Amino acid sequence: MTLFRRLALSAAGFALAGAARVDQALGADRPVLIELFTSQGCNSCPPADALLGELARRPGILALAFHVDYWNGLGWKDPFSSHDATTRQHDYAQRLGKRSIYTPQLVVDGAADAVGSDRDDVDALIAAARRRAASGPSIEIVRDEAGGRIARLGAGAAARGTVWLAGYDRSRVTPVGRGENGGRTLTEYQVVRSLVRLGDWTGTASQYAIPDLEAEGAILFVQPDQPGPMLAALDITG
Repeated sequence: MTLFRRLALSAAGFALAGAARVDQALGADRPVLIELFTSQGCNSCPPADALLGELARRPGILALAFHVDYWNGLGWKDPFSSHDATTRQHDYAQRLGKRSIYTPQLVVDGAADAVGSDRDDVDALIAAARRRAASGPSIEIVRDEAGGRIARLGAGAAARGTVWLAGYDRSRVTPVGRGENGGRTLTEYQVVRSLVRLGDWTGTASQYAIPDLEAEGAILFVQPDQPGPMLAALDITG
């Protein structure tokens, strides 16, 4: 089994009779999702990892760190790496019109990228993302009669997208034995441990079962099928 589990779960057929308690809801003012592509084998990545940890503490920002696997053959295998993370980065290269991938790359709101350690560029992209009007669905988390959680997505603009659930650990500390960071102890933040595909959102009100993840936290987000900003995002930890 790969690190990232892709599960296609039907958006229909979940009875919500007795879904009594709303855990969280998101209206028009959605947070900005940032994604760092990083590796313990890259000596340029630790400053970007540190900046991501700082940004994750800012209000209105959700952060994820995807550890890629193409550094693993250069002396150190990143224990959090996955080929699925590398595939996601390649997908972004196509979406953003890039000829190649690199680390540390930070993608802001699914719409633009910067070197992950370049604070000024990253801040500018976050500010630009915050100026964009929300175009996606509201997200409401409810509990059914059995105690399971359901994500209710409201109706939205004409854009369609995929509903994803990312499980993450808030911070991990790793002594690195070899490679470009050999001899260092790295602290990394918002480390993605799983990425689950919940289903499609077609612009109409829909609902999705939320699986349990082996991670400290979870972020649910809706990414458009065509290149463009994220449609919605919410940390649903709890």
